Amino acid sequence: MNIEDFREYCLSVKGATESISLQNHKILVCKVMEKVFVYILLEPEDGLFKAYLKCNPDRSVELREKYNGINPDNFKTFLWNWVTLESDVPDELIKELVLHSAEEVIQKLPRKKQIEYKELHQIKY
Repeated sequence: MNIEDFREYCLSVKGATESISLQNHKILVCKVMEKVFVYILLEPEDGLFKAYLKCNPDRSVELREKYNGINPDNFKTFLWNWVTLESDVPDELIKELVLHSAEEVIQKLPRKKQIEYKELHQIKY
């Protein structure tokens, strides 16, 4: 998946917004309910575009073992993964991981915010 299609898909997530990171102007941030679910590097690293996605720790282990294009963050946690776009990670899996990342963020919101999110109208991609 190229970076333009990736960005477009991230913005198709219900309630998604985008902004440039205040700490690093070379990173695009996608949020739901004011919480980040995707960081997108706007400049390629070693010729490849990457995105940083939140993930369930158990699933992170499985994905990292199966795909070269899914890697740990610099802190070696299992809560976030670097996903290399246009790698061995299939486009459909990338889309699934974007939705999973947003769901992980929504699950951590206070109940009132979760209900507010569920009541938003969804845009189909």
